[in-house]
Amino acid sequence: MLTDAVYQSLSFPSLPPDQEEKDWHYHMRRSMQEIVPCIYLGPYAAVTKNKLEVLKEHGITHIVCIRHPIEANLIKPNFPQNFRYLTLDIIDKPTEPILEFFPMVKEFIEECLHHKGKVLIHGNGGISRSASFVIAYIMETYGLSYQKSFLYVQQKRYCINPNEGFVRQLQEYEPIYLARYQQQGQTSSSGIYKRKYEIDDENSDLVKRDYFNTNVSNS
Repeated sequence: MLTDAVYQSLSFPSLPPDQEEKDWHYHMRRSMQEIVPCIYLGPYAAVTKNKLEVLKEHGITHIVCIRHPIEANLIKPNFPQNFRYLTLDIIDKPTEPILEFFPMVKEFIEECLHHKGKVLIHGNGGISRSASFVIAYIMETYGLSYQKSFLYVQQKRYCINPNEGFVRQLQEYEPIYLARYQQQGQTSSSGIYKRKYEIDDENSDLVKRDYFNTNVSNS
């Protein structure tokens, strides 16, 4: 297990200060929550066809849609003309490989932030798959362990509960992203930078990646 000294020896930006805590109510699991500025986590219920105005009101510009392959006809991009999408077909089961796709989602999020946008990451319930990707982003961006990142995200969306296989992969990701960060050298905590990844695509046939409306502003 990595010690706090390892994290402290590297330079990462600080987490945004917590705003006033809100009481969690059961009905909130059906809506999206802002985890850090401009990054939201929620369920598919937050992006159904009657939620376009809500998404616009929150300034959403990018959406990561995570679904089971058999859900493709039900859980899909509803507004390709309004938002840029990244769609991942991932099964919510402990044996499903997701670690190799953390860099892809992080790059999509960073591109969104670079263009002053806001991104929503959602699955079906916004509890396991999508939460895992948000946790991975928090870990790598702010130099945190899985446990600290999980607790931080849970403060904003109490119902998150990644399955045990996803938890193991998130824990495995700690030394991976730290080693990569050390190899690339320390970078400005305020800069937006791109990284080159070597991703094992052995299981790439399990995940389909779809980009919709690449240039929304030019449409």
